[in-house]
Amino acid sequence: MTSRFEWATIDSVDPRRLADFWCGVLGYVVYEDKNGSAVGIGPDPEESDEQRLAALRGGPAVPNMVFVRVPKAKTPAKNRLHFEISPIDSDQQTELERLLALGASKTDVGQGDGRSWVVLADPEGNEFCLARSLAPGEFDL
Repeated sequence: MTSRFEWATIDSVDPRRLADFWCGVLGYVVYEDKNGSAVGIGPDPEESDEQRLAALRGGPAVPNMVFVRVPKAKTPAKNRLHFEISPIDSDQQTELERLLALGASKTDVGQGDGRSWVVLADPEGNEFCLARSLAPGEFDL
């Protein structure tokens, strides 16, 4: 028996704002917006619900994200969980500039200089890393 990683739930003061940010980062779309109290996003659904469920049961799938309204902002401490993202159609620097334009900010969690990744924060301060590019010509196995 196994389970599948279906979605990540993220506390947020402004769920719609974070949903819009992460839709821009990942190319996701909003699936459901419960009056701004909970906003679910995921890959653009090109398949029927039955096909998506069959794919989820068949093996690992790209997880959705749900942003849930909470009354308080993130505390100023390092996340215990964060996302690692990799550009698939540009180099790391170009993607960094795009993410900063979307509302990300560079942040320091003690990573030091000379790293191959860049630590960023989303508009509510949740850290995530921009890793190496997986674009053709940028990365080989």
